[in-house]
Amino acid sequence: MAFVTTRYELSVDGRPVATEEQDIVYRSEPAGHPRRPAVSRPAPAQPPFESTWQLRLAVDPVLLFRFSALTYNGHRIHYDRPYATEVEGYPELVVHGPLLALLALDLPRVNAPVRRVSTLEYRLVRPTFVPDPVAALAHVDSDTVELVVGAEGAAPSLTATVHLLPAGRP
Repeated sequence: MAFVTTRYELSVDGRPVATEEQDIVYRSEPAGHPRRPAVSRPAPAQPPFESTWQLRLAVDPVLLFRFSALTYNGHRIHYDRPYATEVEGYPELVVHGPLLALLALDLPRVNAPVRRVSTLEYRLVRPTFVPDPVAALAHVDSDTVELVVGAEGAAPSLTATVHLLPAGRP
């Protein structure tokens, strides 16, 4: 396995306006050792909190293909089932991590439309697979929103914290 951290800094007129950091894990197989089918899906788990907000998303191969096209993500684990299952060893197509993050961000957008997100910090902790419905759950405590996203009834695939600006602040 190789771990890589990438950092992107965006600036306008020489002033930094956004920073993004990603930790990427690359895994390999020794030559001559074909990948075996992945172990079964994670056991159902309870959310780590009583949810204040909830959203659900049905995922299917068409949605994943379109999201791959939209984000220029050519990794075949998201749209080529034989490749995902036979070569990479997953039980099904893998739901994009950024799609899970967008679903997490949709919770404050839908439930607190007058508030703006000042920061989003998230961590991808396990894959989610088609055709499991995906649920996003949030617990709101003033200006902080704790979120989990993943297959319904399973341990979270994404954990996140969002900080909200007070209403009316740009």
